[in-house]
Amino acid sequence: MRKDIFVEGHRGYCAKYPENTLISFEGALDLGVDGFEFDIWLTKDKVPVLMHDGNCKRTCGVDKHLRDMTLEEVKQLDAGYAQKFGDKYIGKGVQVPTLREMCELIKAKGRTDIVLGVEIKEYTEECVDLSVPILKEYGLFDAACFYAFDAQTVKYLKTKYGARVMGYPDFQMRRFEADSYDYYDEIGLNMAITRSEIYPVYAAKKMPIHLYCADTDEQIELCFTRTEANFITCNDPVPLMKKLGRKIGETKEY
Repeated sequence: MRKDIFVEGHRGYCAKYPENTLISFEGALDLGVDGFEFDIWLTKDKVPVLMHDGNCKRTCGVDKHLRDMTLEEVKQLDAGYAQKFGDKYIGKGVQVPTLREMCELIKAKGRTDIVLGVEIKEYTEECVDLSVPILKEYGLFDAACFYAFDAQTVKYLKTKYGARVMGYPDFQMRRFEADSYDYYDEIGLNMAITRSEIYPVYAAKKMPIHLYCADTDEQIELCFTRTEANFITCNDPVPLMKKLGRKIGETKEY
């Protein structure tokens, strides 16, 4: 059994809790993952907040984009994700968190060893410039890996901040140029690519590979056969942690 696997929770522990929320991040921390991923956008008043889509409809039931809302307006949303969890988390005070609030949670939990997967969703230099100092303030920047489906954002993170960065295959990227791979430290491959005949094309690039998202026994076993990859992201990290013989921490019920 492979023991060299880094276990990353996707959007926190999003199989059990509403994604990209403080309870999801706390769940991932309590579970004992090596790291977790989250997504950053800016509000209308330029505050980095955490949500995958940008538009609040799917997870908060409000058809408005974060960039068109002030932080005060964003904080009025219920991020209980009724579309996935029904009313389990609705009315429980689950909000869209700021990046700073997430950093404060990590500090309070005493998990400054956590490795963050920082997905920049607002493909602007401004989003990067407002987010990086917060992570540095909490001592979370150096170990973090920054992700983006935009080659110019990856380049900016690498050239201005010397960040550890991960991009994706060229056909999935925005603003990809001939030299864009030169700025990658690592590459991310989804399960469809991992099981496909084009996987060797990316393995041949000889850079660390992140595989996402492996939640079933079949997907985990597939990842284990890809020996070039030692970083696996999961919506539900428990099956992978069990296979690795890792200790699984207790998580809260709400």
